[in-house]
Amino acid sequence: MDRATPGDAALRLADINARIDRAASRIEGRQAAPKLVAVSKTFDSEAIAPLIAAGQRVFGENRVQEAQTKWPGLKAENPDIELHLIGPLQTNKVKDAVALFDVIESVDRDKLAGALGREMEKQGRHLPCLVQVNIGDEPQKAGIAIAETQGFVARCRDEHGLDVVGLMCIPPLEEPPGPYFGRLVQLADRCGLAVRSMGMSADFETAIVLGATHVRVGSALFGSRG
Repeated sequence: MDRATPGDAALRLADINARIDRAASRIEGRQAAPKLVAVSKTFDSEAIAPLIAAGQRVFGENRVQEAQTKWPGLKAENPDIELHLIGPLQTNKVKDAVALFDVIESVDRDKLAGALGREMEKQGRHLPCLVQVNIGDEPQKAGIAIAETQGFVARCRDEHGLDVVGLMCIPPLEEPPGPYFGRLVQLADRCGLAVRSMGMSADFETAIVLGATHVRVGSALFGSRG
């Protein structure tokens, strides 16, 4: 896929939103359309601005340092933007993350949860958080183990003071994602959590049919990276 041009940003956004609506229409008794998180990692302000102009308001970034180079200005110009951190967060970046982001999707260990809780209290910004689950039990991937998720969610709330609203996962790349999405939904239900962030450009429709409330789409909106 070629890198998107400003002129076709609105068309790509309209196409993705139409696909989201079609997938969601397959769910009997659905309450609300899934939220599209436009993954803007590696793309600069110039590439992002056309999507904002076309109406997109929720974006995701993987790295705090990269987000700091573009989002303070974009958010100042568009105060209704909701910015999600969807990548791994190191504890030495917690202060900057709490100041810049509106949702933290990648809480995956007690040390990080504790640092986030303290920093949010200090800044007076109590951001909604998601716990990242290592849904495929892959040693190279971040995320809390499935068996530890319920206990970790409880500690995040009771010990670290976090507002945990949901779970996030990235299924194994070379396997059908459906069973992993289904597993995350079941786990979220057991934890009493309403938000399920799952599904990316290649599989977001499957994720929606299985219960995603948020899908993270990058290349289908922006084109190829690099």
